[in-house]
Amino acid sequence: MPRRGLRSFVLLLALCSQSSQFYLPGVAPRQFGKGENVDLKVNKITSVHTQLPYKYYSLPFCAPGEIYDKVENLGEILRGDRIENSLYVINALDQQSCGVICTRDYSKDDIDKFSEKVGYEYRVHWIVDNLPAATPKTLQDANGDTTIVYEAGFPLGLKGGSSENPNVGNKGTNYINNHVNIKLLYHENPDAYVGIRIVGFEVEPESLKHSEGEYGPNDPSKVPSTCTHRESVPLMALNVPSDAKDGKLRIVWTYSVSWEASEIPWANRWDKYLLTSDSQIHWFSIINSLMIVLFLTGMVAMIMMRTLHADLRRYNQMDQQEEQEETGWKLVHGDVFRPPQHPLMLSVLVGSGVQVLGMVIVTMIFAVLGFLSPANRGGLMTAGVILYVVMGVFAGYFSTRTYKLLKGSSWKKNTVVTSLFFPGLLFGIFFVLNLFIWGEKSSGAVPFGTLVALVALWFGISVPLVFFGSYFAFKKPVPDNPVRTNQIPRQIPDQVWYMSPIFSILMGGILPFGAVFIELFFILTAIWGHQMYYIFGFLFIVLIILILTCSEITIVMCYFQLCSEDYHWWWRSYLTSGASAFYMFLYSIFYFFTKLEINKPVSSLLYFGYTAIMALAFLVMTGTIGFYACLIFVRKIYSQVKVD
Repeated sequence: MPRRGLRSFVLLLALCSQSSQFYLPGVAPRQFGKGENVDLKVNKITSVHTQLPYKYYSLPFCAPGEIYDKVENLGEILRGDRIENSLYVINALDQQSCGVICTRDYSKDDIDKFSEKVGYEYRVHWIVDNLPAATPKTLQDANGDTTIVYEAGFPLGLKGGSSENPNVGNKGTNYINNHVNIKLLYHENPDAYVGIRIVGFEVEPESLKHSEGEYGPNDPSKVPSTCTHRESVPLMALNVPSDAKDGKLRIVWTYSVSWEASEIPWANRWDKYLLTSDSQIHWFSIINSLMIVLFLTGMVAMIMMRTLHADLRRYNQMDQQEEQEETGWKLVHGDVFRPPQHPLMLSVLVGSGVQVLGMVIVTMIFAVLGFLSPANRGGLMTAGVILYVVMGVFAGYFSTRTYKLLKGSSWKKNTVVTSLFFPGLLFGIFFVLNLFIWGEKSSGAVPFGTLVALVALWFGISVPLVFFGSYFAFKKPVPDNPVRTNQIPRQIPDQVWYMSPIFSILMGGILPFGAVFIELFFILTAIWGHQMYYIFGFLFIVLIILILTCSEITIVMCYFQLCSEDYHWWWRSYLTSGASAFYMFLYSIFYFFTKLEINKPVSSLLYFGYTAIMALAFLVMTGTIGFYACLIFVRKIYSQVKVD
């Protein structure tokens, strides 16, 4: 057992410092014998300009007679993945200079569909042996060293005369990539296994106006001469020629297959997909965040060890006459535990925050240990949904405990609201956005059956678990407050402008946001740039820093508030750290206008809708962290004061 724990700890450190070694436990490699059929599955087409994925066969590609779906998990469906079979024939180690998929005549409506997607720079995604198709790309660092990395997918076509292709084609004309050069990298190790293992899947697309003729897969020997001799072949323009009979454009779809031996072992075959040149930026981000934590830790230590220690010594040594002239946080001891306004809603939000926090922590642990690598498509999202449902038991428990602490009596009502309010808010936003995606006929739209399954998870598992946790919390007695609450509320003196609720809350949210905003940039880039985010070691460290920052800034702001004789700290403690979500949403607006090139109204709505869901989850999570930190702090300091 200690040996296994040591192995997990070493893996955690390796992921934090160098994320190139990535292996998913439970996924076994597959060997292929010479000539064995290798399935090429088609997935979807995506664009960073629309954020709307579509099924591969939503465009009139060459399709098999019967299209069947691969068994998908919940995460794949939510991501918009639709994995289906194809007509491409690939046999292990068989080189193929040219193969014809089909020859099709396209009407103007069909051509317009292709041309629209090429104009939005859609990329095609295929899968071979669980590896996504990729386009090799060369990166050069500051020292001039070059590294080959993989860019997911390959372009559907190209825009002539564009800034990306200024010397290609005619400006204003779109060209379709109707030929693909497929390169499969394989690794052999006769001492360990028989056959080959696929360790790379590269695709180089081309646009070729093939020579006239009737070609098809039924006669492999009959291929266009332009397929085998591709020098100086004109591009395949998406325009119906003026001399075309019946007003249609004929496109011949071809491909070639090459196999190349590689020294890359199967366990490291994802390295090129996941290679990044930003590791130093992540370390700088963590160092920056640690500086914030050290600053706040110094502030808390000063309060606890110097100011509070001096206060406690002075308060505990006062006689009755001196006590009448006391000032500071002890003065509000008779009101500091007075229940706030809207205790039920505060309890509900605290319980929802515990649910989100628990889901995030457990998901991060699984991700750091390698169970949620990109090799497990949709695994991260599936784990997030399932864990959020299961964490309903903690939402019910902590919500009811907080409600009892705030002298609430309607615990059943509190439990019902806890189980329905925040999940219902998120599901409502998600459902409205899904209606707009449905309207665009995108594969990103969650099918009705999946929506029913999500509702079943909510009401069939999450809601009963909330009641289960709430029942145990109701049976368990709440500890008494360290000081009694006066019957008559004390009047709060006028506050200076910088201690006003809005200003202090907004100021308190800056530091937690500052601790995570660099990592937030990479997360937004991965989500909206269709890149793979896998550096969970860095993210886990940032999560720990976030928890410390939220706790410490809330304690500092709460102490200053109590010293100014303002005892309304319950909601203030929640909103102080929760205000970081406000800055997170503001940053997402800045990111939208400076980093993205989204040019469809529906796509913009999706961006801000999904970002709002992220901000709301971040609000309840950070707010709950600040609330419990402040609660522990207040109970601790007032338990040390002698009060008659």
